[in-house]
Amino acid sequence: MDETPRWALPLLFAGQAQKEVFHNEALILIDALLHGRVESADAATPPMAPALGQCWVVAAGAAEDWAGQAGAIACWTEGGWRFVPARAGMTMDVADRGHRIFHDGLLWRDGAVRSDGLYHNDQRVVASRQGAIATPDGGAVIDVEARSTLSAILTILRAHGLIAG
Repeated sequence: MDETPRWALPLLFAGQAQKEVFHNEALILIDALLHGRVESADAATPPMAPALGQCWVVAAGAAEDWAGQAGAIACWTEGGWRFVPARAGMTMDVADRGHRIFHDGLLWRDGAVRSDGLYHNDQRVVASRQGAIATPDGGAVIDVEARSTLSAILTILRAHGLIAG
C-alpha cells in the first residue's frame, strides 16, 4: 500500500527518492481537510484569481479545470488545483451561505443550524426570536383576554415555524 486508506495521503518508504514531494503532497491535503471552510458550494467553474489555500465544493455540471470533479473539494495550491473526494460525514463551513454543509455519503446537504433558524429535513422549524407575548393582567371578561393571549401564542408559534399556518 502506498497511500492511506481514508484520504489517499501518500506514504513514505525507506530508501524512497524525493520523499519531500510525497510528504509535501500529504501536508497540502491535510491542510485542505483540517481547515473545514470553503468559499462556496455553488460554483461549477474555477474562480478567475483564487488565493492560495482557498477551497470550494465543486457543484454539479463542473467544467474547465474542475471537469469531472463534481462534489469534490477543490483547493488552490502553488501547484494548481488539488481535489479531495467527499466522504460521508464530512462537514464544511460555507462562506457565502453562512452555515455548514455535510456530506451524507451521496450528496452535500445544508446543515440544520443556519443564520435564519433551525432546520429539519430542509424545513425551518425554529425562526428568529419574536417579540414577547404580553402577560394577561386582569380584564372585565376573562374569556376575551384568554382568547387574545392564545391567539398571540399561536401567531408566534406559526412565525417560528413550530406549527403550520
